Amino acid sequence: MASVVFPSLKLRPSFSAATSPSSSAGDVKHRPAVILPGLGNNSGDYKKLQVTLGEYGVPVVVAAVSRLDWFRNAAGLVDPAYWRGTLRPRPVLDWYLKRIDDAVREANELAQGQRLSLIGHSAGGWLARVYMEEYGNSDISLLLTLGTPHLPPPRGQSGVIDQTRGLLYYVEEHCAKAVYTPELRYVCIAGRYIRGAPLVNNVDADVDSDVTMGINSGAAISEFAIASDKKSGSQVSSGPSFRARFVGQGYKQVCGKADVWGDGVVPEVSAHLEGALNVSFDGVYHSPVGSDDKTRPWYGSPVIVKDWIHHLIE
Repeated sequence: MASVVFPSLKLRPSFSAATSPSSSAGDVKHRPAVILPGLGNNSGDYKKLQVTLGEYGVPVVVAAVSRLDWFRNAAGLVDPAYWRGTLRPRPVLDWYLKRIDDAVREANELAQGQRLSLIGHSAGGWLARVYMEEYGNSDISLLLTLGTPHLPPPRGQSGVIDQTRGLLYYVEEHCAKAVYTPELRYVCIAGRYIRGAPLVNNVDADVDSDVTMGINSGAAISEFAIASDKKSGSQVSSGPSFRARFVGQGYKQVCGKADVWGDGVVPEVSAHLEGALNVSFDGVYHSPVGSDDKTRPWYGSPVIVKDWIHHLIE
């Protein structure tokens, strides 16, 4: 399906009657949602998102994950497939799939016969796909992913190492393709917070600025920062900032390219799936950790949620 890109946010949102949180939202119960934490995150990182969705009348269960739980993944180091780059999700990620299943069972008790929405943040999005493949999707009507690196990096490209050690190749090859049907909808949301840049180019810049954008900041600052010409005193366009170069190296490991837009961690191109409804938001940062609802909103900030909440309550 075609992608939709939302423009830069300049003003605080004005809520419509159809998608506004209210104190009476508890009188209208929409289908429950299960939030699946991203790599390195814990359940508490999503408390504010849970509250925000509750204000719209969406009951929420957050899969029980602690930061220490992620060290369980180290079990993959003893698997020869890890070193070959052919690692499979099971058994190394069985612990996470079990947490999803526990959360789904809890949400089903709230559902009163309705089907559920899965909201996967970052790695939680592709782990949701593994869960649906292994446990079935009969309880699921919506998979909404937030900054999920769905696609594996290109094979054989110099300087690119698959950080998942084969997991995303497995997902791409063995999990069901994305669909957007009345029975099951995939919605993949990407952020355009900063554009990356190659580590080395022909410009030697003295730069103290980079791309960032807040709710009230107007148009995004170019990733090619403005530096001062020390001889003339005028401002000239310099090369990419150090930050853009640094972020670009992270993007390159995910999608094979550094000079692309992304949310600071996951490139936009990697967060979309063929067959899904793909949406991009300007100025949206990857994680609740390090975010700020006014100057650096993430996917779960209230001002961003109001633009995707309709997928959960329609």
